[in-house]
Amino acid sequence: MDTSGETKALSKYVTLVSSDGFEFVVLREAACISGAIKRMLDPKSGFSEATTGRCIFEEIKNEVVVLDDTHTLDLRLLISRRNLPVLEGFRGIVLEKVAEYFYYNFKYRNKEDVPDMEIPPELCLELLMAADYLDT
Repeated sequence: MDTSGETKALSKYVTLVSSDGFEFVVLREAACISGAIKRMLDPKSGFSEATTGRCIFEEIKNEVVVLDDTHTLDLRLLISRRNLPVLEGFRGIVLEKVAEYFYYNFKYRNKEDVPDMEIPPELCLELLMAADYLDT
C-alpha cells in the first residue's frame, strides 16, 4: 500500500445505479466480469466511478458535448451516422437482473454442469442491449 496516503484501498463492493434510481450493491470482483464496469472502476482510468465506487447508468441527457472553446460534439448525430446503439439507461428491473447475472457468473465460474439462469422473456431485448453495452 502507498505510504504517502495518496492511494486509497479499493472497496470490496461497488454500487450500480439504474436510470430510475434503484441502487444495487455488488461485489466488485463479480461486477468486474463486465469489461465496461472494469474499465470504469480502474483507478488509472481517471473516471469518477473509480473514486466513488458508483456506476450510474442513466439516459444520455445532453445531446451536444462541449469539447473546448471552439469544438462541440453532437452525440445523437454521431450515433445515427455511425449506426451505434443509443444508451437510454438501464431500468431497475434490468439492472437487477444484470447484478444477478454477475453473481451467477461469479458463483459458477470454472464449473461444469451449470444450471440455466432464469430470464424473463419480456426482459430479453433489454438484457441483450445491456450485455452488449457492458461488454459482458
